[in-house]
Amino acid sequence: MNSRKQLKRRFNYLLKNLSILLLNELIEMVENEITKNKRQWVRKWIDDRNETGGSALLLKQLRFEDPAEYKLAMRMSPQNFDELLSMISSSIQRHDTFMRDALPAKIKLEITLTFLASGMYYRFLSHFYRVSKPAISQLIPEVCWAIYTALKTYIKIPEREVEWKIIEDGFNTKWNFPSCYGAIDGKHIIIKAPTNSGSEFYNYKKTNSTVLLALVDHDYCFSYIDVGANGNASDGGVFKNSSLYRRLEDGLLPTNGVIVGDAAFPLKNYLLKPYPGTQLSTAEKVFNYRLSRTRRISENAFGILVSRFRVFEKAIPTHLDTVDAIVCAACALHNWNFFMTAGSVPWQLDRIH
Repeated sequence: MNSRKQLKRRFNYLLKNLSILLLNELIEMVENEITKNKRQWVRKWIDDRNETGGSALLLKQLRFEDPAEYKLAMRMSPQNFDELLSMISSSIQRHDTFMRDALPAKIKLEITLTFLASGMYYRFLSHFYRVSKPAISQLIPEVCWAIYTALKTYIKIPEREVEWKIIEDGFNTKWNFPSCYGAIDGKHIIIKAPTNSGSEFYNYKKTNSTVLLALVDHDYCFSYIDVGANGNASDGGVFKNSSLYRRLEDGLLPTNGVIVGDAAFPLKNYLLKPYPGTQLSTAEKVFNYRLSRTRRISENAFGILVSRFRVFEKAIPTHLDTVDAIVCAACALHNWNFFMTAGSVPWQLDRIH
């Protein structure tokens, strides 16, 4: 009888311990399952941004040890970077939250300038700067619009006679074309066609694009830009739908002043284009030669823009609004870089300061 009670007691003891073991095992399995399916708030490699990111390591080293290489990477000197950052910091810096710290404005600007300078894919930018790809896709148009807003005063049609005179003297001295106040042309910005857009952006070069229409002065700077026209439109059609056309029709240029363009533009009292055909007189050939030398200023300006900002060398795979922001920011930076390098254009100094 006693042995039977002992056996029963031992059985109950074993059963209790086994229940505890099974319960602990079950709890551990549930916790593992929850942990496995739980979404990470910040990935570890992203969380190490301040220690091992490109901004904290490579760019910091270039800034202090090799400013020339830093300038090639950012397309501006460290001093100019700091000045630009001070201009736009208040508009792109967000507040820290209880959940996480906001991305610093400095890193936002570095990412954007790297993208403009190289055309690097968002995924590569994410790995280099240790910033998530969705965050990069949001910050690039934000920073581009901030850059354009801060620097758009550097893209401006002259308003005073002395300002026009500087441009006219430049074309006359450098390119032997008197009474000229600008060269106009359009550039196709290659894009990835939006979904269901059909042939809306398909151009004669058999690519999809939007059009940048620009009026360029004697120093390869943009006096006027019009961004966002569909790629299937002609340069002449984009020009006629632009605000520049209306202002020129209303007498924008000084008396007897002209701008020059190629055969795609309409012939106007204020817009000269080459004589058509091949059976030309000597005087007509000389005129075409001089006009061509002057008109190439706009093409050269586009070439400088693309060389400086390699994002334009291939199709830009972003939304159209982001493409417009990229183009506007690049044109503003193009003019601003020239001003910061030359720093001696009187009419620009007057209008900016």
